[in-house]
Amino acid sequence: MQHFGVVHDLYNPMPGRFKDYIAVPKPNMYQSIHTTLIGPNGTPFEVQVRTWDMHRIAEFGIAAHWAYKEANKEKKSNVKVTEDKLAWLRETLEWQKEMQDPNEFLKTLKTELFEDEVYVFTPRGEIKVLPRDAIPIDFAYSIHAEVGHKMVGCKINSKMMPILTKLKSGDIVEVITSDNAKGPSRDWLKFVKSSSAKTKIQQWFKKAEREDNIIRGKEILDKEIKRIGMTHSDLFKPEWVNIALERYHYLTVDDMFASIGFGAIAARKIITKLLEEYKKEHEEETIEAKIQELYTTKTTIKKPPKSGVIVKGIDNCLVKFSKCCNPVPGDDIIGYITKGRGVSIHRTDCTNMQELLQDENRIIDVTWYHEKAGTYNVDIEVHSNDRTGLLSDVVKEITSQKINIMGVNTKTNKERIATIEVTLEVENIEQLNKVVKAIRKLDSVYEVRRKK
Repeated sequence: MQHFGVVHDLYNPMPGRFKDYIAVPKPNMYQSIHTTLIGPNGTPFEVQVRTWDMHRIAEFGIAAHWAYKEANKEKKSNVKVTEDKLAWLRETLEWQKEMQDPNEFLKTLKTELFEDEVYVFTPRGEIKVLPRDAIPIDFAYSIHAEVGHKMVGCKINSKMMPILTKLKSGDIVEVITSDNAKGPSRDWLKFVKSSSAKTKIQQWFKKAEREDNIIRGKEILDKEIKRIGMTHSDLFKPEWVNIALERYHYLTVDDMFASIGFGAIAARKIITKLLEEYKKEHEEETIEAKIQELYTTKTTIKKPPKSGVIVKGIDNCLVKFSKCCNPVPGDDIIGYITKGRGVSIHRTDCTNMQELLQDENRIIDVTWYHEKAGTYNVDIEVHSNDRTGLLSDVVKEITSQKINIMGVNTKTNKERIATIEVTLEVENIEQLNKVVKAIRKLDSVYEVRRKK
């Protein structure tokens, strides 16, 4: 501290700008003491004081510093890099593996390196360094992933508090867990501040979705095998399976099942490859007929799909209607395979389609199942010169056609132009077009259009 005595004698320090990263290092092992002083002309400047070892870490990073230390101490003693010194670096590399987007990884790294911190304590007095505005969920995941997954409550300074409470430096935090906890909530991702917590929560959902898709994929595959009069054991000879995995670029059988489960590949493609290998040892059988059966009888649907949409080549596929364009029966539609969430249905004129079409491998053919009766939400906009009774007339026209109104929002600008946004529940495009045509005939209405 002699160095600080010298600089503080020369210049006045700025209150509240003294930071001791030696007593409490940053997660990446950065250590230094910072103080901000007022210069001769009133200009503030910062002074950092650290040892040469600390300076090597600051300038070249943990790995380079410890490699240097190892090289210099190898002759004197067999010193090893301790796990806690490189824990942050190892965790960062794990994030890089999980994040396919380089920009996302860079953002995560910047957040972890440069965010202001709060210093909180475990009940045993251990310090945890967390980003500013961190919450108890961040604290739980800083202890261990399983602690975060099983978290059901917390105590802050011995008082029960909501798990979304912002932590302050000096808080003593106790995490309450339960073995019956169902796991993290997706909403937690909106509130946690630490990159570590976000990554661990995302990994939990990725694993959970993967397990569901593996089960679903195996069921779909076995159903198709049974449909052509064969059994799982007939086709799943290890060497044949390995050939199929290599052909479609899967590392494991579970990867293949998961891919079938969320709709990235049709089960019939895998079965066809297995049948080709099966034929090499069973030439007397008419394998071509079984392959043909996979592709010709597939269009026979015993039960109407719950969604009202047929996904080409896949039975029981999870289907979700995109909220960006709200397709209804009669619209021209296209399917987009989403990772872990089945097939998303869009209108072909959807404003997002240009971006989606850039990844052609995820586009899949879909059609409406015309015998399926159901209702679909669709948004329309009514533009009109403002007048008394306008909204009442619009609502009356809609309800007269026995169409449910799910929501209404109105606004009028300075030019007295009224915009009415209505969410309707319709059965098909014909019903929608009919009500739109009727509203256009109302007095003062000059435009009615469907929102895209």
